[in-house]
Amino acid sequence: MFLIVGLGNPGPQYAFHRHNIGFMVIDALAQALQASSFGSEKKALVSKVLFQGHKILLVKPQTFMNLSGESVQALVHYYKIKLDHLLVVHDDLDLPFGQIKFLKNRGPGGQNGVKSIHSQLGTKDYYRLKMGIGRPQKGDVASYVLQNFSKEEQKLLPSFLELGIEAILCFIKEGASKAFSLYNGQSILKETQSNS
Repeated sequence: MFLIVGLGNPGPQYAFHRHNIGFMVIDALAQALQASSFGSEKKALVSKVLFQGHKILLVKPQTFMNLSGESVQALVHYYKIKLDHLLVVHDDLDLPFGQIKFLKNRGPGGQNGVKSIHSQLGTKDYYRLKMGIGRPQKGDVASYVLQNFSKEEQKLLPSFLELGIEAILCFIKEGASKAFSLYNGQSILKETQSNS
């Protein structure tokens, strides 16, 4: 069984914030796989789906970002998830908008949801998929992540979510090493530039 967790803040006022791209990926993935409706479980919204013989739990913690580890730890324990089958999807300031990167066994890099998961699991030995949101040219990072994507970014968001979905499905079907080699550093902007 795979546990695919998207990080974000619950509530409609946060729905389109940069910080919520993890939730956006999970919602898009649930739609693409025609997964079950989300139900409440272990302080999270959870959807279940069978994909090419793999049982998958799609998870959106409802604890607010900084306490995400509470629901992740509870679900890992309850469903006896192997850490190699845990993938956490979250925003990343250090990657430009439109770029993705898998990693494992690395520090949280200032992402408080990841920090909470590290703390609750007692390890960082699990997989993550970083979705680049870029850094603000000026102003406060904390307010930047809690703003909606720009109009230009919103136009590209469906392609960005699609790239995230492709990477996650590759991770599930073909394993981490294949997903790392195929998708690390991939960006929708390279595609749009080469197509124009």
